[in-house]
Amino acid sequence: MSRIEELQQEAIQLLQDLINTPSLSSEEDQTAAIIKQWLEKHGVVCQQENNNVYAINKHEDPTKPYLLLNSHHDTVHPNSGYTKDPYKAEISDGKLYGLGSNDAGGALVCLLTTFVYFYEQKDMAYNLVVAATAEEETSGPNGLNSLLPILPPIDTAIVGEPTQMHLAVSEKGLVVFDVTIHGTASHAAHPNSDNPIDKIGSVIDWFNSYDFDRVSETLGPVKLTVTQINAGKQHNAVPADVKMVLDVRVNDRYTNAEINELLQAAPCEVKARSLRLGSSSIPMEHPIVKAGVATGRETYGSPTLSDQAVLSCNSLKLGPGDSPRSHTADEFIYVKEIEEAIPLYITILKQAL
Repeated sequence: MSRIEELQQEAIQLLQDLINTPSLSSEEDQTAAIIKQWLEKHGVVCQQENNNVYAINKHEDPTKPYLLLNSHHDTVHPNSGYTKDPYKAEISDGKLYGLGSNDAGGALVCLLTTFVYFYEQKDMAYNLVVAATAEEETSGPNGLNSLLPILPPIDTAIVGEPTQMHLAVSEKGLVVFDVTIHGTASHAAHPNSDNPIDKIGSVIDWFNSYDFDRVSETLGPVKLTVTQINAGKQHNAVPADVKMVLDVRVNDRYTNAEINELLQAAPCEVKARSLRLGSSSIPMEHPIVKAGVATGRETYGSPTLSDQAVLSCNSLKLGPGDSPRSHTADEFIYVKEIEEAIPLYITILKQAL
């Protein structure tokens, strides 16, 4: 059996162990222990910060740039549609079922095994850093963002998410806005020309018609969506205001700060919850992108958020699995997808390293 075949089998077993161990966001201590033990079994000297486990290649050379291999080991809560036990790994008809199998356990175990493959290699062009991180699903304070100040400066990152092993060379950022439409409170029986509920239509029209004219080649236009509306508590009282929530997916032609500034012109009060989840990208001429394209992989822009949002370096999203399966009932990944991903990762990195 070849070294890669051994790693393929070990990756599948590791993923089953992780599925069998609940790891909701901020409750990943047990899966962190499994990952750390697995790496140490392979002779890797690794560290842990909160529930984040990380390591650097054996022959680190601080004069060389650092390439980060990152994915997360936390999961969302299983939804009510499950017909299988979400915490019991099961292989059937070539599918490995279980919560977190597709998002992003498959990518995580493939990146871990890829790191092990290169761990003892000398004279690489990059230092390799692997990080199995927590709290990605909730954008929590103790995930990758908390680990970055501890790691060496990262030059480039591969973030493992289900992309069917195609290269997401850019990713939209996210800003969530709390919107308040102000008006005048009154008894419903009396005239009121300043009812904030009456203003909802015009405010939504303003948002929907706003022209973000900078369109990205890979990510398209900025996408703004009203996702929540709340107003009033009783039938006979006009409320003083209406509360709304905006979900804004930001392309790589705008900064989050620019989006915030532009939306201040809206006919209502607009407050950003956070501006830290920015868009991300990597140049098409980057060696890793070229290596991926040379293997026949496609490139695209991703509308979904990942830990790329907290990185300020060149980064791409790449992993086995398919994004539409994420967070679904009876989540699964094909065993074949894992088996194919590991040699693909290795081939791409050999070109860059």
